[in-house]
Parts: sequence; structure tokens; C-alpha cells
Amino acid sequence: MTDLAIAANGLRKSYGDTTVLDGVDLAVPEGTIFSLLGPNGAGKTTAVKILSTLISPDPTSGEIRVGGHDLAADPQAIRAAIGVTGQFSAVDGLITGEENMLLMADLHHLPKREGRRVAAELLERFDLIAAAKKPASTYSGGMKRRLDIAMTLVGAPRIIFLDEPTTGLDPRARHSMWRIIRDLVTGGVTVFLTTQYLEEADELADRIAVLHNGRIAAEGTAEELKRIVPGGHVRLRFTDPAAYRNAATALGDSSRNDDALALQLPSDGSQRALRAILDRLDTAGIEADELTVHTPDLDDVFFALTGNTDQPKETAR
Repeated sequence: MTDLAIAANGLRKSYGDTTVLDGVDLAVPEGTIFSLLGPNGAGKTTAVKILSTLISPDPTSGEIRVGGHDLAADPQAIRAAIGVTGQFSAVDGLITGEENMLLMADLHHLPKREGRRVAAELLERFDLIAAAKKPASTYSGGMKRRLDIAMTLVGAPRIIFLDEPTTGLDPRARHSMWRIIRDLVTGGVTVFLTTQYLEEADELADRIAVLHNGRIAAEGTAEELKRIVPGGHVRLRFTDPAAYRNAATALGDSSRNDDALALQLPSDGSQRALRAILDRLDTAGIEADELTVHTPDLDDVFFALTGNTDQPKETAR
């Protein structure tokens, strides 16, 4: 069984009469990317702050373990095992990229020589050597984000919390950040990712949880989540009118488009569902010229689970 990098049972957090997290369970295997989605104010950032020891959960919460350490009993051990990149850059624009890295090395109490070696290696890894001697205020948004993550890695954390790391980046910089995140996981790091971009979760995450009204509304792989929303279908297109008519008879529960010689059948897109359709066609001796599978995307899942009609963003806790 894969060890868990993060395990939370009944995670709760309230501010006065406002419940932000209401019994959230999380299980994040080591060496994976876990993405937490949710609408504005859903509590994603609150969850990150609790798991990274920045704030305390409610006393009624169950056991919470990060990196194998109990949050209540040994928060300092958790801090030594994790790195956190928040929604807003921690980069100091008044000093150079290299000086930001060396400052972080000092905060981790690395010896001077070791700190310089680690800083140089990370600046090279994140393609920041050419800009290392320039003030960070001159960096582009993508460069600042790369420097931010490089600073997070100075302490060689095994678990990294990335709270909306690509907000405000252009598509090229966002894709560059995706490559960096994938490389981190290839190196054995566990990534806990919150994001306002559904495409990002779809591209990166091994598992996704949708947070709504303080609870996990659904969790699974991207493909598993897409199958819980109705609207998926298989479209069959024919060039032979006779084959089209015969298929329509064989597949009686299909919607017809006589002009396009196309049939549409409800389907969750699973291998079993596709096999059932193809078996029925084979039995009738019919072959379709084109078969396409249409499944709901994460936008559909998100809107169905949260009732939110806006792209999810969180600026609240």
C-alpha cells in the first residue's frame, strides 16, 4: 500500500458562526499531485494553511498527519518536511534573484558554502541564471513564480503546497509552470495544488477533490469525476444510408440526425459501454465509418457539484 503524504480525518475550521471546513477527509499518496478545487470562499486556502501549520484546526477535528507527523503533536517536524508557495509571491523585489535564494538558505540555516551551492543549482534548474544578478522587481510574472518555487525548494521539502501558483500568468508561462510541477513529482515530491483553472487540475492532478460548502462534494481522477455528470454520449456517423438506417433500428435508444447520417447514444464513455454498443453493431453486421466519444469536462463537473456559474476563484480565507 502506498504511504500517505497527507492524511486528514474530519478536518474542521470555523470563524465565529461561520463554518469554513466541515469535516473534510483527505488522503494524498506520496509522489502524487492532488488538486483541491472549489468556488470562491470554499475554504481551499484555509485547508492549505491548516495542513502547513500556519493556522490551527478546530479542536473537534480528527487526526491530521502530514509527512507522517501528527499536526497537533509535532508541527515543527511538519514544517521541516514541507514547502509552501502561496497565492501571492514571497519574492523580495528590492534584491536580486540570487540574494532571495541566499536569504532563504540562511533561513534554513544552511552553511554558507552549502547555501551558495543549493542556490546556484536551483537558479540553473529554473532557468534563472541569466537574471540571477538582477533585481527581482524586473522579473516577469512567470520568472517571479519560478523564483518563488525555487525558494520553496531550498529546504528540499518532500511535500509542497502550491496555492494557485499560476494565477495571473500568461498561457506560455502557465505551461512552463506545469512542466516544473510535473518534474517535481518525477523527483518524488508530493504536490498539494489548489487552482482556479479547471484545465490545470485536469492536466496535472492524479486525484481531484471538489470542495463545496465546507465539504468534499466529490473526489476521484479527472476521468472518474467527468463520468458522474450526465450528458456524455457516443456519436456514430455513416456514409451508407442503408447502414445508417439499419444501425438506427439496431440501436433503438439513439437520437437520429438524418441529414448527417449520424446517431447519438447516451454513454458514460467507459470501455464497457463502448463494447456494448460495438457488440450490438457487430451482431447486426453493421460497421460505422466514424465513432467519437463525448464526455463532460471538469467545467461541467464543477458547475454540477457547486451550482456555480462563474469560473472558480478564491480570494477569501
